Amino acid sequence: MTRQTSKGMCTFCHSEFSKSGMTRHLGSCEQRAAMQAEAEIPQKVQKTRAFHLVVEGYRLPMYWMHLEVSAGTTLAMLDHFLRGTWLECCGHLSAFTIGGVRYSVDAALYEWDTDSKNMQVPLDKVLNPGQTCSYEYDFGSTTELALKVISEREVIAKKKAIEIIARNTLPMVPCDVCGKPATHFCNQCLYDDEDKGCLCDECVKVHECGEEMLTPMVNSPRAGVCGYTGQDPAYVW
Repeated sequence: MTRQTSKGMCTFCHSEFSKSGMTRHLGSCEQRAAMQAEAEIPQKVQKTRAFHLVVEGYRLPMYWMHLEVSAGTTLAMLDHFLRGTWLECCGHLSAFTIGGVRYSVDAALYEWDTDSKNMQVPLDKVLNPGQTCSYEYDFGSTTELALKVISEREVIAKKKAIEIIARNTLPMVPCDVCGKPATHFCNQCLYDDEDKGCLCDECVKVHECGEEMLTPMVNSPRAGVCGYTGQDPAYVW
């Protein structure tokens, strides 16, 4: 299969850039700078430190987000955000691994997890610019993410502790039958052969496995896993 260039959209100017070009763009986006300057006009505006994070699917780098996260945000809050935006299907367990230390929501609650620390720790206590870490959701059918702190800067304090400042556009995956853009996964076919199971709207109609085996093709590294159907429309950041 020909490797595709992953692209995404800037939240501020709505321009499209390649994955490699997005980090450079966000550092010089005129619309982003203008919005920051406009917010600073009122006197006595409160400021805070924020991290620029990039999060992507481990071994699925076509799925990625650039986030601006208040440095005082806890790992638990970031976990909640990642679940709601990209991952949540059945309330599975999750964990961050930072510098060889594991952080989980219910640290020490399970006998096999007694070495973990609690996620109720601010990002600026465990992360620094240039540092990387990993994240796992669901320890059975695991979805792994890779995170990197690009930079730290002073920003206007906002109601939202975490904001998406850029995100990949939905990758085009060909239908395994006809080659047209796929819109669904067949979970049975994926179970039988993890390299098969992508279907377009037309081929879905005659697929033999049945409608109950189908899940939508969504913009997430969790797509096609454990019946994941995408972000809850009621979940807004």
